[in-house]
Amino acid sequence: MKKIVREENNNQSELWFSWLTRKINSHEAFKDFASGQNPEDVAKDFIEINSLGISDIFDRFDEEDKETLDQFQKLSECEWHVFRILKKQLESRNKVTFVDFKKNR
Repeated sequence: MKKIVREENNNQSELWFSWLTRKINSHEAFKDFASGQNPEDVAKDFIEINSLGISDIFDRFDEEDKETLDQFQKLSECEWHVFRILKKQLESRNKVTFVDFKKNR
């Protein structure tokens, strides 16, 4: 994340990841989910909408940037697994039936 992508006017600079995060956060993914799209289709739409900016970033990518992207992908996968595990724990917690053994006596 040390590499800085400079914009055309050279007055501003920002990390490519900050740009990507800002774009993702401003994307209305929940509206797409509500309309029945799955996460993969929403991601493809996001890439298509932001293709020019992504192309510009890729033109400046070096090996360090590729390694950083790989690390962020691993982190995202880890987060996904954490959410999946928590969801399973919650679902199994909701399935627990409490038995009052005192009533049987």
